[in-house]
Amino acid sequence: MSDTPRAERTREEPRSRAEGAGGATDPPERRKRGRPGYDLDTLLLVAATTFTERGYDGTSMDDLARRLGITKSAIYHHVSGKDELLRLATNRALDGLTTAVHEASAVQGRAIDRLEHVVRRSVQVLIDELPFVTLLLRVRGNTPVERRAITRRREIDHAIGALVAQAETEGDVRPDVDPALTARLLFGMVNSLVEWYRPVRSGAGHADLAEAICKIAFTGLRQGRAAAAVRPLD
Repeated sequence: MSDTPRAERTREEPRSRAEGAGGATDPPERRKRGRPGYDLDTLLLVAATTFTERGYDGTSMDDLARRLGITKSAIYHHVSGKDELLRLATNRALDGLTTAVHEASAVQGRAIDRLEHVVRRSVQVLIDELPFVTLLLRVRGNTPVERRAITRRREIDHAIGALVAQAETEGDVRPDVDPALTARLLFGMVNSLVEWYRPVRSGAGHADLAEAICKIAFTGLRQGRAAAAVRPLD
């Protein structure tokens, strides 16, 4: 059963019919709706945090309204329901990560240079959109929205795996580890930031964290002769 009150659905139906007939075509996330003081960004942030804490299935629209201190009807001025909140929240993470991969195609040099660019930009996206990336990494495919998010995430994984494979072909990545596994291990290190990184306590910005991850991933932990044998990126 929909959480949307009947009165709200009735008021929204003429808007939907007008859009379907060639009226307003802006996506829901760009429409300026809702009461002053309760913008969509605030709503998405609270929704992402609550979904992560309680689970998507364990969070109701009443829970979100209580967390925000507003009525459910105020939330429905922004979105149609929980599914749209989840879609918009996970898209905040997915759009940034997808952009990072697309940007890499314009990076001059070898595949490993493009791979490093994706790592650095992914760290930046993770920190800038921390609540949304955290939520994305928690979805398990229980709903159509979650399954679409997982599909998009897999597309990103495949693109990164292809970069690793190309770097291996060019002789910059060791050939004795499957490229897909290398990509998973590399971005497993990036994704682990959601478990412990907190801006106030950590004191490190995305540039410092990206540099540390790239040093460990692309150069290694060892000092001395073992490290000298690895070709530096710069």
